[in-house]
Amino acid sequence: MQLSDNARGAVYMMVAMAAFTLNDATMKALTQDVPLFQAIAMRGGLMLVGLILLAKLMGQWKVALPRRDGMMVGLRCVAEIISTVLFLAALMHMPLANLSAIMQALPLAVTLAAAVVFKEKIGWRRLTAILIGFVGVLIVIRPGPDGFDVWSLMGLLSVAFVVVRDLSTRSVSQAVPSVMVAVWASVAVTTAAGLSSLVQGWQPLTPGQGGLVLLASMALVVGYLFAVMVMRVGDIGFVAPFRYTALIWAILLGWLVFGALPDPLTLTGAGLVVATGLFTLWRERKMKARPA
Repeated sequence: MQLSDNARGAVYMMVAMAAFTLNDATMKALTQDVPLFQAIAMRGGLMLVGLILLAKLMGQWKVALPRRDGMMVGLRCVAEIISTVLFLAALMHMPLANLSAIMQALPLAVTLAAAVVFKEKIGWRRLTAILIGFVGVLIVIRPGPDGFDVWSLMGLLSVAFVVVRDLSTRSVSQAVPSVMVAVWASVAVTTAAGLSSLVQGWQPLTPGQGGLVLLASMALVVGYLFAVMVMRVGDIGFVAPFRYTALIWAILLGWLVFGALPDPLTLTGAGLVVATGLFTLWRERKMKARPA
């Protein structure tokens, strides 16, 4: 059966989210026994090889950058390094589904930040949805002596730096291929992790741990490949909501791999985040469809 462009885009988005979540689950399992920076450096080195090959195959290998683009890519790389370390440090100590629920607030945070930084207009409906979505995040992390901890804070800070990463990406001109942006980010994260690992130390890997490193790097490359493919087919307004399938994959893998299921309160908060995110995407699509 021939799939429409929108249907193919939805499938690509779900595959990308599954691959990214598989990477998260694999890194969570790996960092239980392997030093964090060693794991990031080894994964990054293998992923970098895959991204370079991908750039070559796509005919988008372009090392030189215009000055302004170089500055934006540099800012993006710094934000990528910090967000990666914060996310994985939180992931080591938090249930996969809980952290995934926090990360689902990213589209809401980016929309709000774009309104502040780029003066993009958002109406009261979308602003209300964003605020309700953030309430959903608070339900997940549960501020207070019994629920909130430093790892939840790291998850929130990771979202903040991903926002910086995404906003700087918007400022990179179309002359820079998307895959090269990913290559530079991979170089930055791998280099930073490699240098940090010299202080933290390395340890020999078992065959199983080596397999996890390989699986994580392959999952990231697959996720990125399908994320690029998503941008080339279908209506983004139709495809974008399928990014929330990441939460379903996180709940499923959290249960299968770690035997952990989110409690009803976490599911309630996650539901609020997803619902308000979907409303924001729908409202944005509707506003763009209005005649000037």
